[in-house]
Amino acid sequence: MLSRSVLALAGFISLSTAGYVLEDDYSGDQFFSMFDFFTDRDPTNGYVTYVDQTTAQSNNLIGTNNGSVYIGVDHTNVASGLGRSSVRLTSTKTYTHGLIILDLNHMPGGICGTWPAFWTVGADWPNNGEIDIIEGVNSQVGDAMTLHTREGCSISSSGNFSGYALTTDCYVDAEGQASNAGCQILDSNDPASYGTPFNEGQGGVFVTEWTSAAIKNWFFPRGSEPWDIASGSPDPSSGSWGTPVASFSGGCDIDSFFSNHQIVFDTTFCGDWAGNVWSTDSVCSSKASTCEDFVQNNPSAFADTYWSVNSLKVYQNPFGSSSNGTTHGPPSPSIPVSIPPWSSAVSGGWPSAAASTATATATASDAPTAGFSRGGNGRFTKTWGGNNGDGGAGAFAATSTAADASQPEITSGPSLGGGDGGSFATDYTTVTALTYGDFSGRQGQKVKRDASPGVGEIDQVRGHMQTHRKVHRHLFKHVGLAGMGPGSAAEE
Repeated sequence: MLSRSVLALAGFISLSTAGYVLEDDYSGDQFFSMFDFFTDRDPTNGYVTYVDQTTAQSNNLIGTNNGSVYIGVDHTNVASGLGRSSVRLTSTKTYTHGLIILDLNHMPGGICGTWPAFWTVGADWPNNGEIDIIEGVNSQVGDAMTLHTREGCSISSSGNFSGYALTTDCYVDAEGQASNAGCQILDSNDPASYGTPFNEGQGGVFVTEWTSAAIKNWFFPRGSEPWDIASGSPDPSSGSWGTPVASFSGGCDIDSFFSNHQIVFDTTFCGDWAGNVWSTDSVCSSKASTCEDFVQNNPSAFADTYWSVNSLKVYQNPFGSSSNGTTHGPPSPSIPVSIPPWSSAVSGGWPSAAASTATATATASDAPTAGFSRGGNGRFTKTWGGNNGDGGAGAFAATSTAADASQPEITSGPSLGGGDGGSFATDYTTVTALTYGDFSGRQGQKVKRDASPGVGEIDQVRGHMQTHRKVHRHLFKHVGLAGMGPGSAAEE
């Protein structure tokens, strides 16, 4: 007969090799009972009315169907009062460390006027940190992952991740970065990680692993999910997951800056980000003079503005920090936000289906701080211009001034990679929220980000655009292969 100590040791070994174990399953009918419904005014000044659970149910804004959870917005009525009715959910439980796995069939992004987000946040922002997992506005493509903290946390700009690090200081008031920019890594390889391309691909799985060493993010398009996730025994170290899109580590003691986070879903409209960049999107701005006007008077446009959650699960390592089980309401909506004056010459937001055709420059005093989804997450953006519509090839002339050259090199557009060979002609090449550096650094390669691209970088852009022309219709106004003439890239 084995001694108790031997049995205990065997149990310890079995548990330690089990890796992550399921702590909370938000899926199915119990989903809404595990969240509070935020009903205060939107802290991001969105044109939205967040409703309670009873109102959401009676107006068919929430529901479950065959195991999938629906979280939508009002798409039948002309909006009034504070704005279009929507839902903002905050988990009743908080977590420190863990593996968050979200399987989405559909997200509300890619529609003019919308600003959805999936994120986690601690109390007393930003002292306990914020982790942005999914976020975007209007007709954005590609996802960004961002951390926001108090002073003293920064990340490495390169490492074992496939995304592109745009900013590295997570402090919301970091010198040399736009206000509330935080540290941001873009999913530079997969534009289908957000909005319309995501939905056209039938969704996918987002994973965030939070440990003392790092905060890592993976995105798996539908059909590419690792087998161990589907089996309920996720193991990021198994080798089947591949390189994470983002890995936040370096000059940051994670445990000192991130603790006791709630999980949040929300969909707002217009506001400090989507509203302020409305005029830079020629597709959206052609629909109405202002974002609020469009959102108010076109309810049917938002029929597809919904989250369809296949599953949401939180796993914990038995030997790491876990949730504290605290139940409480949503975070305070009164986080102070300071927004500097906007310049008519500054474009903001993410690359859209039809980007602005106006070349722009910016100065430090008018760098926009759009994107305050939580009282943080501001993003400085620049617009670069091309050949003024002459249709010639190689028209990648960036606009730069001395003031602009001093700007923090922060954008909100995905890197497009390059190096595929070939050439193309452009009619309009101005893209909001992209710089030449965003087209480089593929597979984690660090490339100097300056106002003017080198010849090799231009060749990378040309070749990549030739290979992926269909996908990149979301990013460029008019693009055509050399010798074929310009082709329309407007949203279809």
